[in-house]
Amino acid sequence: MNVPDQAGGTTRSARKRREILTAAQGVFLDRGYLGTNMDEIAALSGASKQTVYKHFGSKEALFVEIVQTMTAEAGDAVHQRVAEPESAEDLAPFLREYALRQLTVVLTPELMRLRRLVIGEVSRFPDLARALYDGGPRRAMAAMAALFTRLSDRGLLKVADPDTAAAHFNWLVMSAPVNDTMLLGDDAIPDEAELRRHADEGVRVFLAAYGRGGH
Repeated sequence: MNVPDQAGGTTRSARKRREILTAAQGVFLDRGYLGTNMDEIAALSGASKQTVYKHFGSKEALFVEIVQTMTAEAGDAVHQRVAEPESAEDLAPFLREYALRQLTVVLTPELMRLRRLVIGEVSRFPDLARALYDGGPRRAMAAMAALFTRLSDRGLLKVADPDTAAAHFNWLVMSAPVNDTMLLGDDAIPDEAELRRHADEGVRVFLAAYGRGGH
């Protein structure tokens, strides 16, 4: 029977694909899009250049997949299913931890370098920006809107427009730290205590607008 060989081949192919992605991620983030060489990616991943192109087709397609993979993994880390608050007393602590998790995940050197790299290439390769937007901000806002709808339906928030509420929460929490880090570099990433303070203040203002009092 050749089923085990097929399964083994599939597993080896998936493993090699992952190895190529891992090697390519480091090269793209270190050298930028134009400075990245497919020969170097092949050498670092232990694959032939032909194998790299067999898996991804082109340099742009490879980078788009890296963008999609990195943003999906970050989104999963932020929006992983955690126990939602059961009472009004649990709401503010839950939102503060949610906001802190969002800040902590997004404000990593790798994701910030990816954002800068994509922004630098957006005029030539709009698919890169679309991949980052769909897997990052758009996905995050949709998840937050769905969360706020559930919390509002249960009487814990008063939300007439979940999409607007999600936008308000996102920018109250993310705006200053992300803007500073994007423009000033990794040294501008706040420490954990400052991230927590910023998350707490963002949630306080959000609940002043969308809470039902007593938070």
